[in-house]
Amino acid sequence: MSDAHAVGSTSENTATNEDTTEPIVSVENLGVSLGGTAVLRDVAIDVPEGRLVGLIGPNGAGKTTLLRAINGTVSIDSGRVTVAGVDAATCSSRRLARLVATVPQTTTLSFGFSVRETIEMGRHPHVSRFGAMDDTDVAAVDSAMAATAVEALADRPITDVSGGERQRVLLARALAQETPVLVLDEPTANLDINHAARTLELVRDAVTNGALSGQAAIAAIHDLDLAARYCDELVLLADGEIKAYGPPEAVLSAESIGSAFDTEVSIGTDPVTATERVVPRATVPAGDTAADRYVHVLGSGALAREAIARLAEAGCSGSVGPIPAGDIAAETARLNGFRVVDAPPFRSLSTTVKDRVRSRCQESDAVVIAGEIGPWQQQLLRELDCATIGVSGGPTQSTEGSSAGSAGSADSVDRQCSIERLVGELVDRESA
Repeated sequence: MSDAHAVGSTSENTATNEDTTEPIVSVENLGVSLGGTAVLRDVAIDVPEGRLVGLIGPNGAGKTTLLRAINGTVSIDSGRVTVAGVDAATCSSRRLARLVATVPQTTTLSFGFSVRETIEMGRHPHVSRFGAMDDTDVAAVDSAMAATAVEALADRPITDVSGGERQRVLLARALAQETPVLVLDEPTANLDINHAARTLELVRDAVTNGALSGQAAIAAIHDLDLAARYCDELVLLADGEIKAYGPPEAVLSAESIGSAFDTEVSIGTDPVTATERVVPRATVPAGDTAADRYVHVLGSGALAREAIARLAEAGCSGSVGPIPAGDIAAETARLNGFRVVDAPPFRSLSTTVKDRVRSRCQESDAVVIAGEIGPWQQQLLRELDCATIGVSGGPTQSTEGSSAGSAGSADSVDRQCSIERLVGELVDRESA
């Protein structure tokens, strides 16, 4: 066995840890083919106890196949996978089910099972074929339900709970299985940001403090920002090979992520969590008339941040302000090359700041209003010759026929649209 954990066959891809105990999961030079095509090649990782390890990479990189190799549901061509010292390829499925619990990306739950009955299914590897659950099994189910906060749902049919609640139930079922290793395949897919964060918080807590304390979890995660926030280590897979491995700050570099995902990205620091934030800077298709637009954003906070990110993704250049230097939109702007007009928080705007904002607006093709603005900005909009666009959060939030509300005022904003519609609105104006 290698030291605490290692990835790949070269020294620069090797990470070490002070813990020199045997890893719970050891993947040695793994090769897997599906349909005659090599999906994984020479993959090697060691996962010690007490860690949440995230698998990241583009679609088709081999993340799910690696998880399947760990839980013994795919045949391997070469190499070896051991869990708690047991060869996953040769042990019985029942024994492996006592070693690895899986939260799948998709699952079919029907026939009106209650939430509690669904979670009790996690105890099947511990109960004899014709036996019944004993006090130990009941206690394991109760503990898993408490850890995932689903006790209030116990008697509800699993088909009647929401997507976020269902994900917590599936996690509870895996926790009730009481295995040394938990594997999760895209556990945050199709969840809103609140439920996605909550799910990874539950896994993180289970590994460090709760039901899986002293054990390990391995999760394929598509959201790089969430992976950086909750994982101890990240494994970056691309083209069936490990491209980088280690703590998030080492793996999430512009070079490694850009190469793996074949796109340009900027790496910053989230001002709230102090973890890495990945900002895509996608290449704009030829002929997209929004690509040469200069846009100034009036606003701050999450709405301004998302507007800037969407504009930058479409190839627009621009600026934002007035805005406090520590605002999350200011960080996103700088990552995407937007100029920032800083303004001290909780103070009246100085003449200098107003002049800088006015200058940025006057040189813009359009001014985007993202969030609440004051009387001075509203008056400024009335003086401009360029287009003014108010945006609202989310693609499903309709603003047609509404007043300008928090985004300026009805007589200072030409038209309202959603964030998702913003670039299309710019293109429509250019072609009109």
